[in-house]
Amino acid sequence: MKKKIILLCSALLFSAAFLDAAVTIRYYNKDSNTHVMKVKISGSSKTVEFGSSRTSTVTIQGGDNTCVIETSCGNVTVKDGANIEIKNGCIKIN
Repeated sequence: MKKKIILLCSALLFSAAFLDAAVTIRYYNKDSNTHVMKVKISGSSKTVEFGSSRTSTVTIQGGDNTCVIETSCGNVTVKDGANIEIKNGCIKIN
């Protein structure tokens, strides 16, 4: 019985680590227009809005610590805690 409880607790802790997974990105949008980009994280597709002419932070909820952002310049893989710059709709990781 004690073994089952330990296994159950271990499984819950392991799964809880994935539930809290997200990608937080600090961005600077040099463009004068807002960009809405498609993002893939853990097999799910979402959209993220990057406000015009500003520096801000956005958090993308999902089951991973990396995501792929689709831009007109191609796909960019971004890790949690990254700093990016958006210029002419393209993303550059700083």
